[in-house]
Amino acid sequence: MEEYSVFTWASIIVICSFIGFVIENAWIGIRYGYFDNRNMYLPFLLGYGIAVVLFYIILGLPEKYPDIKYFSSVFVLVSLGEIILGYVVEKVCGIYYWDYSGLPFHLTRYTSLFTSAGFAAMITVFMRSVFPFIVKMLSLIEAFPFRYAGVIFAGLLIVDYFASFYQMRKRKDFHLRWKVELRIKSEDESVICH
Repeated sequence: MEEYSVFTWASIIVICSFIGFVIENAWIGIRYGYFDNRNMYLPFLLGYGIAVVLFYIILGLPEKYPDIKYFSSVFVLVSLGEIILGYVVEKVCGIYYWDYSGLPFHLTRYTSLFTSAGFAAMITVFMRSVFPFIVKMLSLIEAFPFRYAGVIFAGLLIVDYFASFYQMRKRKDFHLRWKVELRIKSEDESVICH
């Protein structure tokens, strides 16, 4: 496993946090017909960035294993991570952050066979194909300001994370800042945009 600088790790966290924001909004858009701020002020989901770093530290890249072993390991880690995060948010903020209990083969409200398998497949492909490319591109950036940009943005994401969760805990409700409906609504339905 290669070792990376703090600048590279910070940039990976920022890039993957943005990718996570896009993925969640794509899923919400397809499934429910809207996209929103995903409870954060900034368009980043820190959990995705941290998860990618942890997957790399714990499992390395898929090329070290047959893909099924890597996929299975990611499946277990995703399931455990979703259950732990879901229960922590439930206890700390008093809300159900997400609820998969309407899906078949769910294990608690926070994980299901299909969501864990979907995340495991995406992460396996990402770690095999995209992660090495991102690291290679980041290694080409030598300019002083760009090296520190990742650290500064990662710091902002941490502040955003705690500020957003503070609001959820204080209100015992989601931190909805804006929402864009993608479906055409009838006249009696309203569109929420903040």
